[in-house]
Amino acid sequence: MKILILGAGQVGRTVARHFSREEANDVTVVDNDEEVLRDLQDRLDVHTVAGNAAYPSVLQAAGAGEADLLVALTNSDEVNMMACEVAFRLFRTPTKIARIRSAEYTSRPELFSEAAIPVDVFISPEQLVTEYLERLIHHPGAFQVLEFAAGKVRLVGARAEPDGVLVGHSLRELPEYVAGIRTRVVAIYRAGRLVPPDGDTVIEPGDEVFFLSTSEDVLSMIGALRRQDSRVRRILIAGGGNIGQRLARSLERSAQIKLIEHDARRAQLVSEQLENTIVLSGDAADEELLIEENIDSADVFAAITNSEETNILSAMLAKRLGAHTVMALVNKASFADLIESGSIDVAVTPQTITIGTLLAHVRRGEVVRVHALRRGAAEAIEAVARGEEHNSRVIGRTVEEIQLPEGASIGAIVRGEEVLMAHHDTRVQSNDHLILFLADRRHIDAVERLLMRAAP
Repeated sequence: MKILILGAGQVGRTVARHFSREEANDVTVVDNDEEVLRDLQDRLDVHTVAGNAAYPSVLQAAGAGEADLLVALTNSDEVNMMACEVAFRLFRTPTKIARIRSAEYTSRPELFSEAAIPVDVFISPEQLVTEYLERLIHHPGAFQVLEFAAGKVRLVGARAEPDGVLVGHSLRELPEYVAGIRTRVVAIYRAGRLVPPDGDTVIEPGDEVFFLSTSEDVLSMIGALRRQDSRVRRILIAGGGNIGQRLARSLERSAQIKLIEHDARRAQLVSEQLENTIVLSGDAADEELLIEENIDSADVFAAITNSEETNILSAMLAKRLGAHTVMALVNKASFADLIESGSIDVAVTPQTITIGTLLAHVRRGEVVRVHALRRGAAEAIEAVARGEEHNSRVIGRTVEEIQLPEGASIGAIVRGEEVLMAHHDTRVQSNDHLILFLADRRHIDAVERLLMRAAP
């Protein structure tokens, strides 16, 4: 696939890195900054073009006429939209995705069509991160919560603790301890290494356990892996930017929210736009301020300022002062693993969250949703089984008969409104939604070929 990426910021570089790792992709990156492009070309197997991403001459030089997918990720909503307009009108680029941050645009979906602004999909990293944080807060004890099949199924990552009833027991014993819930463990990581889950696998303290479950059974499964946390009631948010404000607005009716914003003028503006949130002007890394605001009684401290350093330091301080769960927004995925091994419970990287939305438009074989896991090393995929038995490699076959590559597994099947946890004898039907886990994303090509309709 020929992919054109506009913008070499944090998100653009992450997307370029992710797509360029796959041999089947031919990636070109456009940006105004020639030095950034030179550095990118030294690190990745990509083509680069310097210039304004919305200029017809620049898009032509970048190959917009041959591109299968254009992803506009510059810092300007207007440039992203205009680039999609130019790519469609002049070069008929078939699929166009744009990052659009302002709600002035995204709240009016009638703007986006071939007859108006030809953006096929618009994404807002800030909104995606807000929704991700909200899911984590509603599922205490989890470090990752991802949705499939319109929310019917969730893939959850949680660390096993010694007091969990499943810890010390094999997966074969799982029904004895979590009777009546629909769940399946799809991966276990121990000291950073994958432990293939089978009936004899014993869950040990410290294991990172990834499981699929129906949305209503998630909390029961988390509670079996670690001491069940009480419902989150008190939340302290550091940062009153777009993400902080959106998160406070989404949670303020169900929890007690305090928000700390360093800029006094911004704090005043945010306080006027929120109804039940206490907004404070101050430094989130100020120990006295945190103590004064009873940080030791906070169920969650979420550091989501625009400063990565502030987020890390304030989250570490909040944890030391007694906050139950602390989260930090970081831009470098390499930092995330490092700080999660210390006192910070959850590190959130916007690029990793955003990449899944884009991947669904690159994957072949009726893939409708993709989530990147383990900082992009693994993937979870939702794909629809299309066709009939005579032209499909999966329809009419049982799970054990489907020739998946090593490290790949079908964890759940959604059939209409019914959720089935996949077993070896579960037979796939036409139009089933298959939820797959890939421990090694290098096998994605084999999975895609498996899911595509066979030639007549």
